[in-house]
Amino acid sequence: MSREVLLQARNLLVRRGGLQVLEVPALDLRAGEVLALMGPNGAGKTTLMLTLAGLLPPTGGELIFRQTSPRSREQQDALRRRMTMVFQDPLLLDATVAQNIATGLQLRGVRAAERQPQVEHWARRLGLGGLLDRSAHHLSGGEAQRTALARAFVLQPEVLFLDEPFSALDARSREGLIEDLGHILADTGTTTVLSTHDQSEAAQLAHRLAVMKEGRIVQLGGLREVMNHPEDPFVAAFVGMETLLKGQVVTCGEGLISVRLGKGAMDREVLAMGEAQPGQTVLVGVRPEHVALSLQTDNATSVRNAFPGAVTKVIPQGPFFKVELDCGFFLSAYVTGQSLSELGLQPGRRVVASFKATSVHLIRREGLDPQL
Repeated sequence: MSREVLLQARNLLVRRGGLQVLEVPALDLRAGEVLALMGPNGAGKTTLMLTLAGLLPPTGGELIFRQTSPRSREQQDALRRRMTMVFQDPLLLDATVAQNIATGLQLRGVRAAERQPQVEHWARRLGLGGLLDRSAHHLSGGEAQRTALARAFVLQPEVLFLDEPFSALDARSREGLIEDLGHILADTGTTTVLSTHDQSEAAQLAHRLAVMKEGRIVQLGGLREVMNHPEDPFVAAFVGMETLLKGQVVTCGEGLISVRLGKGAMDREVLAMGEAQPGQTVLVGVRPEHVALSLQTDNATSVRNAFPGAVTKVIPQGPFFKVELDCGFFLSAYVTGQSLSELGLQPGRRVVASFKATSVHLIRREGLDPQL
């Protein structure tokens, strides 16, 4: 189902100190969606959100909200009141949780009798029901961020901007808050822009993903589309496609491509689905969650890509473990703690790594060095 376009940016430019720090020719934010912005520090994520939220005047371009471009100061102020922003630092007042949640309502002149039930509702939704009288100075990091979110949601914003709201939290607080926030966004349908460095946060909350670099959006699309089909090596690396190998197309027929990997890969060939031209230089990408590991040493597997190799490193990553392998080329895989134990995965352990041809993503890009 298509969604109404709620907020549009057209030819958006921001300059600071004579330098152009943001250039977005076009961006549409759809009603009810969660758009995640990913990119390294300095990529322009916060600048873009501040500009979309009306908190940072653009140097050029325009914002269009519900097909209307605010021109006057009064129109711009009215638009800002329909949006709210939550930062990495909760920025709470030296007051109780209840008083902090009520801040925006009070500034808008909502009477105390009307504020109270709304404050209590959002405190309950965000797990703060028993903390309303507690001083904000006595809150944990997770409780403080929940208070900041309640303060935002109580205003019933049409657009919510979240600037890396989980990055300062411990793993347990972060996981619980992401789960609760996901339920709230699904229930309320609040249009949201989320800035994050973490692909797992984007995967849990977002419908679409925009990857930014040097003030520009370099790829924008559905979450799975961008995660599984990055358009260039920068996007691939940033969305977690850690295995990215240079290769050359050997054969292509009936939708099946054979790619010989580059020097140092012992002339290994990887099979992928799609169309390409023999001799074409490509990058072969495989996401770690698409790689399976076994102790199998024969050819019994039906998976088209199966490579014997040795474990070089095991790295804990939340509830999973990342296993790095030397298969004549670098390969990484995610496994559960149970699989780690059952397979006895540790450096030096011999295993067979396998992945489907449909899991292989080829990046065809002019300028790749053909010398392998």
